[in-house]
Amino acid sequence: MPTITYVLPDGTEQQMDVPCGQSVMDGSVRNNLPGIVAECGGSCSCATCHVFLEHAPDGAFDEPMTEETDLVEFLEDAAPNSRLSCQLIVSENADGARVRVSTANG
Repeated sequence: MPTITYVLPDGTEQQMDVPCGQSVMDGSVRNNLPGIVAECGGSCSCATCHVFLEHAPDGAFDEPMTEETDLVEFLEDAAPNSRLSCQLIVSENADGARVRVSTANG
């Protein structure tokens, strides 16, 4: 099972095993990690699961779709590595990925 490192809003780090096929958001919510609010439940409509993708192995995640880039564009703390964690679907290639949770989520 791939391990994802979450850098939480307070700067602490948590490593979580996330099953393939689940999202990085699911891995956070199911493990009660703070910072990812996920108001829409993962339907790519609220942007309260904003993370910064600090590291991802090649081929770990698909490129963002238009719906995601449209939401990210309006975030106050958006950066070139901004992603919505509900759109980061975990595969075996994602093992070792590292995300920093935005402090501006919900």
